This record gives sequence, C-alpha cells and structure tokens, in this order.
Amino acid sequence: MDDIASWIWVLIPLAAISIAPFKMWLAIKERQIIAQTALAAEKSAQYASHVERLEQRVRVLEQIATDRGVETAAQIEALRAPRLTGVDAK
Repeated sequence: MDDIASWIWVLIPLAAISIAPFKMWLAIKERQIIAQTALAAEKSAQYASHVERLEQRVRVLEQIATDRGVETAAQIEALRAPRLTGVDAK
C-alpha cells in the first residue's frame, strides 16, 4: 500500500504538467479545423458560381436548339460578336 501512495504523489504533478501541452495541441487542432472549414466554404462558393455559369450556358444552348430558322442564326451571330470585338462576355 505504501508503494501506491508514493506513486500517486508522483503521478498527480505529472498529470498537471501534461495538461498544458494537451491544451496547446487542442488549440492547434481547433485552428486547423477552422482553416479547413474556411477553405471548404471558399471552394463551395467557387463551385456554385461555376455551376451557375454552366447553367446559363446550357439555357442558351437549349434555347438555340429549340428555336428555328433565322432566330437561331441571329442568336449565334450575337454570341460571336463580343468575341470578335475582343470584349469578354462574362
């Protein structure tokens, strides 16, 4: 019984000393999670804007495919016009 009592007096300070590095490790992990969350949110916003641009293009293509005759040719030429003049139509 004496051995256990003497070890408890050694283990209590060791436990108290080891709490500080554990707290620092937790703080680092928390910062990593916050950074990963911010990066994921940024990527999500980029993907959303990219999907929106693609949806707009598909709508234009659907409209061109379903229209007939002169209207289709006029729309194609209207889409080409900004590229020929060097204006970027974003």
